[in-house]
Amino acid sequence: MTQQPHATQPSAGGQQQASTAPGPGFTPTEAAWASGGVVFAGVLMLMNGVLAIFQGISLLAEDDVWARVNDYVYKVSLTGWGVILLCLGVVAAVTGAFILRGAGWARMTGIFLASLSMLAQFLFLPYAPVWSVIMIGLDFFAIWALAVYRPAMRV
Repeated sequence: MTQQPHATQPSAGGQQQASTAPGPGFTPTEAAWASGGVVFAGVLMLMNGVLAIFQGISLLAEDDVWARVNDYVYKVSLTGWGVILLCLGVVAAVTGAFILRGAGWARMTGIFLASLSMLAQFLFLPYAPVWSVIMIGLDFFAIWALAVYRPAMRV
C-alpha cells in the first residue's frame, strides 16, 4: 500500500472539503495553543497594563518604597519611571481589551507594546529583579502568541 497514513482522503462527491486548520503547517494542537495563547495574551496585556498603572502610581506618589540605585548606567529618576510605566500601562490595558474583542490591529499593537514592556522591564531590573524577569518571560510568550495566531478563514 503506497498511501501515507496522514494523507487527505478525497470526498465521495469529488469536491474537496475546507480545512479547519488556521493556516498551512499547523496541527490541531498547535492551532489550539495559538488561539488559546491569544486569549491568554489579551488577558495578560490587560492585567499587565493595570499592574503597570498601579506601579506607576506608586512610583509617582511615594517613591520611598522603591530602592535607590546610585551607580546605574540608565539614570532615570523614579518619578520618570512612574510616568513611563503609567503611560505604557494605560495603552497596554486598552490594547489588551481590544485583543480580547478580536481586533486585528490590536494584535500588531500588542506585539509592539509587549516589546516595549520587555525593554522597560530590562531597564527596570535593578529596582525589582525577580518581577522584571517574570514580566520579560510573560512578554515573550505574549509576543509569540500574538505573532503565531492566524484566525480561521470563513468560507
